[in-house]
Amino acid sequence: MSLKGPPRGGQPALFGPGDARLAVPAEVRVSRPPAPAILTVGAVTRQLKGLVEPAFGRVLVRGEVTGYRGPNTRGHLYFALKDAEAQLAVTVWASTAPRLRFQLRDGLEVVVEGKLEIYPPSGRYSLIVQRLEPAGHGARALALQQLRERLELEGVIGEGRRPPRPLPSLPRRVGLVTSRTGAALQDFLQVASARNPRLSVLLADARVQGEGAGAEVVRALDQLQRTDVDVIVVTRGGGSAEDLWTFNEEAVVRAVAACRVPVVCAIGHEVDVTLADFAADVRAPTPSAAAERVVPVAAELLRALAHQASRLGRAVERRLYLDKAALGQLRQGLADPRRVLDGEQRRLADASDGMAQALSRRLREERTHLAELSGRLARLHPGARLRADAAAISGLAQRLERAWAQGRASRGDRLGELQRRVLRNSPAPGLGSARGALSALSARLHAAGAAGTAAGRQRMGRAVAALHALSPLAVMGRGYAVVFRPDGSVLRRAADAKAGDPLSIRLLPPGAGAEVTLADAGEVQATVTAVRPRT
Repeated sequence: MSLKGPPRGGQPALFGPGDARLAVPAEVRVSRPPAPAILTVGAVTRQLKGLVEPAFGRVLVRGEVTGYRGPNTRGHLYFALKDAEAQLAVTVWASTAPRLRFQLRDGLEVVVEGKLEIYPPSGRYSLIVQRLEPAGHGARALALQQLRERLELEGVIGEGRRPPRPLPSLPRRVGLVTSRTGAALQDFLQVASARNPRLSVLLADARVQGEGAGAEVVRALDQLQRTDVDVIVVTRGGGSAEDLWTFNEEAVVRAVAACRVPVVCAIGHEVDVTLADFAADVRAPTPSAAAERVVPVAAELLRALAHQASRLGRAVERRLYLDKAALGQLRQGLADPRRVLDGEQRRLADASDGMAQALSRRLREERTHLAELSGRLARLHPGARLRADAAAISGLAQRLERAWAQGRASRGDRLGELQRRVLRNSPAPGLGSARGALSALSARLHAAGAAGTAAGRQRMGRAVAALHALSPLAVMGRGYAVVFRPDGSVLRRAADAKAGDPLSIRLLPPGAGAEVTLADAGEVQATVTAVRPRT
């Protein structure tokens, strides 16, 4: 079959399966495809890195946070984003983590802006975060919500906080935390001066917006509460939520709640509410309203003071009138003191006369009683009693001397008799003969002990020799050995051994003494190659 020419249009013809032969022009050459190049793992990874990273240098990915465990020891954050189809590893470097304005947690849906990066040592790719926002609302709103929930849980704000403290009714000095260049300062001072020109206001200048403003507000509160102010007003004018954010910072809220004097917060306009308002003792809608809450009107105070002075004067006059009337009634009921004094003098004279008579009568009675006692005392005078007792004692002394002399003579006779009996019963004559007998017995005892010891040693030697003759150690000393299995048991018969068993053979040198033990024996390790029982 001949080669078909190309159809119209210059396209080559196709040959069907029924064609028996195919004519190939001489100028057509058949070539083999080149063999594929063999790449290393590093080369493949580098090529992928060169393709993927430039193509995904900036991507926005939305997903749900999973596997979040907080920062590691270096401050980096590692977690993953997932959806219904896949997961993507995410990395937040420690330099980026402080810019997050909310707290990450599992299940939070976020939008991540970053770039894809391939890490060659592990062959994994991950999304390197440059910016991270919660899906559906901003990071500031989420951070504010999380901070409010945590502060309510700790009792800094909310229902569990301490009760609000009342404001002083007449403050001597008011502390003011605001910017010296802000309109809030002028509004507050204008209203305060109009209400009470003599009121002292102590200003603690602090920036109320921007980076670092929160630290300045905290420092201003600390400085003011160390002074003699009676109340502190924290205020600023209106602005956007971004401008008022300083008063949502945790440090500012905690400083307001922990202040030792009452705090009034007047941030922005009436519709603006910050976390510092919840921590303060009183919230005012504007700086002017704060001045009205804190500073009383001097004219009203003077009018109230005059009214109170008038009421006090009328009350004093009425009291004096009532006291005078009561004094008049008491004076009418009081008798003439001269008549009372005369009656009392007569009563005193009568009492003096009766006392003199009673004393005279008692004196006579006591004199009679004293005379009777003197007669009894004369009869019982101790001199006569002493003389009688002295005579009795003299007689007793003579009787005692006679009895003593008689007893001494009797005891002398008794003592002589006892001395004679002692001499007759003295052990001195028999002591010498007893000492001789004791020496003879001691010599006999020593000789018997030495003979018994020698006989015992001879019996012990014969017993040791007989025991040594029966000891397996003596048999081993004559050239015999003891064979042990690996488990420590003694191999007693050749039939109990099997080829391949490891054995331990213990030997003693010939002529070993009785003091040799089995631990002194030498040990030979052997393996049974064949067992030939004796027929």
